[in-house]
Amino acid sequence: MSAVHFDSYTEARAHLKELLDAAANGQAATIRRDTSTAAVVDSERLRHFLAGTRALQAQVVSEAGGWSIFLPGVPVAADGPDFDDAIDEMVMALREYAEDWQDRLRATPNHRENWGLVQLIELSSDELLREWLIGAAE
Repeated sequence: MSAVHFDSYTEARAHLKELLDAAANGQAATIRRDTSTAAVVDSERLRHFLAGTRALQAQVVSEAGGWSIFLPGVPVAADGPDFDDAIDEMVMALREYAEDWQDRLRATPNHRENWGLVQLIELSSDELLREWLIGAAE
């Protein structure tokens, strides 16, 4: 099966199984609506890809008897008295950032490009976020 493209929502709805099967198989699957085109992507494939990109890497530093974690260029950081607590705090901070981004930050110039991070957060369990933060193998 090759790429799957539908030129209207009505056409895509009539072929929804084909569209979702293509996405699950990693094929290009798109729906055109007016002047925009949306891609349908399997969520686990997307999460795996985003987690593997090295554009965002957490920086972890030991300081003043505790640990700090931050993402360079992203206004999200956390501290904890030990490494595990700092990771747990960072997971919570990431969840809060994703919620704020969805609610109001997505249109602001200094946050709009963080959509990939937000997708990664939304598609990950807390455990997967912990693994991503510490750099565990995907």
